[in-house]
Amino acid sequence: MKCTACGNELKQVVAGDVSVDVCEGGCGGMWFDHLELLKFDEPQERGGEALLDTHRTKELVIDENAQRKCPRCTDKTMLHSFYSVKRQVQVDQCPKCGGIWLDVGELATIRTQYASEGERQQAAEAYFDEIFGEKLVAMEAESEEKAEKAHRFARIFRFICPSYYIPGKQRWGAF
Repeated sequence: MKCTACGNELKQVVAGDVSVDVCEGGCGGMWFDHLELLKFDEPQERGGEALLDTHRTKELVIDENAQRKCPRCTDKTMLHSFYSVKRQVQVDQCPKCGGIWLDVGELATIRTQYASEGERQQAAEAYFDEIFGEKLVAMEAESEEKAEKAHRFARIFRFICPSYYIPGKQRWGAF
């Protein structure tokens, strides 16, 4: 497999029970197949320490914001996204295979962000609640109001429709 950033041949490095593709001697980037990064993204996960000292060519200049092709699915352009709500590390992820490309140094930064996956999820929930919480509560209240209006409207017709058409009187009813 070729490095998506510099074109160097990727080398497999065994870290724990996972084989990670690393641009050793090139740009120092790393390719993690789908869900592999989760085995290395916390500071207590010892396998990740072997990946922190990747030999790279210092003179090689890489544009970390460039659009890159997936090294596994060579026809797919990877998408940029932040690894966590702290927005410190922007990763490249393949929309087809789910693999993630990290540039040199990004794994070390990721490992310092959260002590556990639970802590990371709590931070994400707090962030989304801060951003969308009020809007979601308002939408929920609006939906309840609309449902009540529909119920009132349906009750108006209870006197002119046979009971099997009245919502709630049959399994297929809307209310």
